[in-house]
Amino acid sequence: MLNLATKTWNQYSAAPHRLMFLPGMIQLLLIMIHWGIELTGRYTTLWSPLTLNVPGFALHPFLMLYGVFPFFMFGFLMTTYPRWMNTTEIPRSRYVPAWAGLTVGMGLFYLGLFTQPIWVTLGLVLFLAGWAWALAALWAVYRGAPAADRYYETWLNAALVMGWLGAAAWLGWRLGAPTVWYAFSLKAGFWLFLIPMLVIVAHRMIPFFSSCVLRPYTPVQPRWSIPLMAVAVTGHVVLSLTGHWQWRFIADFALAFLALHHAWHWGFRRALAHRLLAVLHIAWAWFAVGMLLHGVQSLILMTTGHGWFAHAPQHVLALGFITTMTLGMATRVTLGHSGRALQVNGFTWACFLSLSGATLTRVAADAPWLPGGYTGPLNLTTALIWLTFITPWVLYYGPMLWRPRADGRPG
Repeated sequence: MLNLATKTWNQYSAAPHRLMFLPGMIQLLLIMIHWGIELTGRYTTLWSPLTLNVPGFALHPFLMLYGVFPFFMFGFLMTTYPRWMNTTEIPRSRYVPAWAGLTVGMGLFYLGLFTQPIWVTLGLVLFLAGWAWALAALWAVYRGAPAADRYYETWLNAALVMGWLGAAAWLGWRLGAPTVWYAFSLKAGFWLFLIPMLVIVAHRMIPFFSSCVLRPYTPVQPRWSIPLMAVAVTGHVVLSLTGHWQWRFIADFALAFLALHHAWHWGFRRALAHRLLAVLHIAWAWFAVGMLLHGVQSLILMTTGHGWFAHAPQHVLALGFITTMTLGMATRVTLGHSGRALQVNGFTWACFLSLSGATLTRVAADAPWLPGGYTGPLNLTTALIWLTFITPWVLYYGPMLWRPRADGRPG
């Protein structure tokens, strides 16, 4: 038994994406199970909403912003950074402690929700320490790599730092800092961390993956894209925190233009014939839709004084863009680095399409013409779709992370 456990651990820890992806997958389920229980308590008489040591209004956004995606992002970047910059792989001595800090930290965080609040604090401290350790591992690759062009890595490092600051601000608010720390945490996590991370990775990888499948194909990766994105997301955050929501359309339509321009030049329609590639292009299309909705929402606020669509634009980005893009990249990495063909079966394709379905139901819940009585059922439907399709996705791809490669190669 001990030998089996040791063998399984050695296989599971053989690469950073193996270690990091699995807790990210588990988080995908835990967070939505919690949210489904919470929504059922709000909108039905089956039970009351959960009473935890972190209020629901703060818990759900924190877990969605910081509890899931850092695992996937660090797993992806710790695997790809050395390849992008032509250097040696990150050793276990660097990525295992990072995984331990992030994973044990989240475990203590969950323990503190149901027991003593001190465990929430200690868990977050350990989680931030794991994040910092992972950043240091990536920075060591960045500093020591022979590659002269580190354009994408420079921007990615900045986004990861902003994510750490956002999570730290949430902890500061938790310990008694002013409410603006909480507001900054939400905006930084979404607009300065997740959106930039996915835009940069997509800018780097979608044209590359498309060129491997679509022929003829000319990769389009203009250098103005990422600086424009950085200015726009910063503008969105500043306008939000200063209360000038009605002016956010300036930044939001700039991002919508970027998204539509790239979707056209990256070959959205041609990519739909290839499922694994189509997932990334569909996710990018949701980015365009989300930014258009944000811009229209801001214009309506300016012209009428009323805000339409509530949280719909944000959920288009969170479910349609961020989650779909993340799981698309994770699926590709898991298949490729487990020695399997880069092809998705009908089951996996249905799982990805379900995310678009969940996006549509969540948007419908905030439609201004919808009677209020439909909001709760549609929100519950969104959570149910997530759990119905993401659970089997996790059960299918999760075991690949601790099993030997299908082609017999190490790693």
